[in-house]
Amino acid sequence: MITKLPQPIETYFQASNSYDSEQFADCFAENAVVRDEGKEYRGPAAIKKWIEAANNKLQVKTEVTAAVGQNGETIVTATVSGNFEGSPIPLDFHFTVESQKITALRILLAGVGDGE
Repeated sequence: MITKLPQPIETYFQASNSYDSEQFADCFAENAVVRDEGKEYRGPAAIKKWIEAANNKLQVKTEVTAAVGQNGETIVTATVSGNFEGSPIPLDFHFTVESQKITALRILLAGVGDGE
């Protein structure tokens, strides 16, 4: 169990919950890839558009409940609530961080995995 999240991941959740899309996008490396709900977003500009759309439409708030390091990833489990069917829902955020930037993020239903 991780007691302190790596700084870019900590900033990711702070920026998300405060709807600061500039700070949010700045957490990501130029070649970063986010996979969420069967879609893929590449680079900070596309990631910024994705989070702005989600925040404006769904009013998402995230509460971190656990974090572990595994196979080079930091896996953060969080309860996500907002203006969407099924809220609140537990999700696993699979982060890869290099040089203090997020290079990859996969968001999955908590405990389900994706077969990779």
